[in-house]
Amino acid sequence: MVPVPAEDFALRRVKGINLMQGTRDSRAPAEQRRGLVANLRRELQETRRELQEITDQFHAALQREEALRARIHWGWRQRLRTCLGVRLGVMQQYRPRPLQIPGDDTTGARLAPLTISLVTPSFNQGNFLGRTIESVLDQRYVRLEYVVQDGLSTDETAQVLARYRPLLTHCESEKDRGQAHAINLGFEHATGEVMAYLNSDDLLLPGALHYVADYFARNPDVDVVYGQRVVIDENGAEIGRWVLPPHDNAVLSWADYVPQETLFWRRRMWDRVGGAMDESFQFALDWDLILRFRDAGARFVRLPRFLGAFRYHAQQKTSSQLATRGLTEMNRLRQRCHGRSVTFAEIARHLSGYFMRHVACHRLYQLGILRY
Repeated sequence: MVPVPAEDFALRRVKGINLMQGTRDSRAPAEQRRGLVANLRRELQETRRELQEITDQFHAALQREEALRARIHWGWRQRLRTCLGVRLGVMQQYRPRPLQIPGDDTTGARLAPLTISLVTPSFNQGNFLGRTIESVLDQRYVRLEYVVQDGLSTDETAQVLARYRPLLTHCESEKDRGQAHAINLGFEHATGEVMAYLNSDDLLLPGALHYVADYFARNPDVDVVYGQRVVIDENGAEIGRWVLPPHDNAVLSWADYVPQETLFWRRRMWDRVGGAMDESFQFALDWDLILRFRDAGARFVRLPRFLGAFRYHAQQKTSSQLATRGLTEMNRLRQRCHGRSVTFAEIARHLSGYFMRHVACHRLYQLGILRY
């Protein structure tokens, strides 16, 4: 073994110490960088959480503002209509009272019954959904295809559907792109000659399906029918009635007073207009469908009977979105009909005759001369 001079050994030791020190010095910045990145990630996550909270609060404030604007924008119009005797468009006409079922309960169609396909689109209306389903099943209409299409509700809807699932033709819960898409999904499981949809907070009145089926069977040239409306509150108490005059195609270019929960149509007309709801509409989807029926040559009849109950409550689209999205979509349809924007004065002028006929029908109904 060759001896190492003392000075060489000392030099190597100094170099080794310096090398180790350099390694520690180079490692320290790397550890600092990793710690800094971890801190930044935590701060980013916290910032994202705070931004989400702010966004949720902002959307909640917008919804409150929409509801307030709707009440302000339409409240005075409803009061004016009430003073003039017009009840169409007026939801709360009197204090809540027990629901009196108009008409008689038809137990069966006198002709061979047609198959009716009915779809209920549902999303977070679990507190009303059970009563809606029961109003359909209690019709005891044998040739009924009843589909409930839920959009992955987060309330008690799942428990409600579990109770009624064995009694339904089809029932599923999956994410959708809105009400129109849910209706389209539901009708994919339907084959009936007569079609309709009923929102998850509204009701069919007793005997409605038998009455509609019998009318269609006796009037093969009629494509679309609808009836009179009862308005109920969140507790199911009656707060108003809409008595509509006979159908007027021209009025549809200016406003839609057809009670959606009473609307039924033949499949042949559905196929003629494309066989689908227009999913670009979130509010006026029923008016769009009615206009497409009319423009395709459908024959409409307003039936002399109360067929459905419309539930008026603060959470529904009619209450919260009328002054914002509702007006935008209604103006879009009016522009489609007339090729231009129209003023409220024009709308009022073209609806005046219809309102006068409505007031006359409503008064004759109150006097017992007209019976529905």
